Amino acid sequence: MSLEETINNDIKSAMLAREQEKLEAIRAVKAAILLEKSKESGTGKVDEAAELRILQKLVKQRKESAEVYRSGNREDLAKNEIFEASIIEAYLPQQLSQEEVEEKIRQIIAQNGAASMKDMGKIMGMASKEFAGRADNKLISEIVKRLLGG
Repeated sequence: MSLEETINNDIKSAMLAREQEKLEAIRAVKAAILLEKSKESGTGKVDEAAELRILQKLVKQRKESAEVYRSGNREDLAKNEIFEASIIEAYLPQQLSQEEVEEKIRQIIAQNGAASMKDMGKIMGMASKEFAGRADNKLISEIVKRLLGG
């Protein structure tokens, strides 16, 4: 079953169960997918890599919004954003732990003979492809910087 079909089924389920907050989060995912499908350069289809990027972007937006709300002493709004992020994260593949990410980055660095920050771009490109949807790029970047001595 494609992500779009899963989303449509989950929307129906949330509507029947009268889960308004969950419904809002799922509808945001559907809207983002539809927007991607309707882009001028689009073919009317969204591949799996694009779906992962969309989901990651939505989760990141929710988490950043929650931080802004917390800094403004609006815990009620922050809780809603975190809840929506958790709903959207359920559609992402299982996230890798920091240790798993670090181990794989060490392997990538060793395979490519990277020794300094000059190699960061190359390593980041390879690591981003390797961890697509399974690790946050911010975490990947922090680990690569630390391991390359940056």
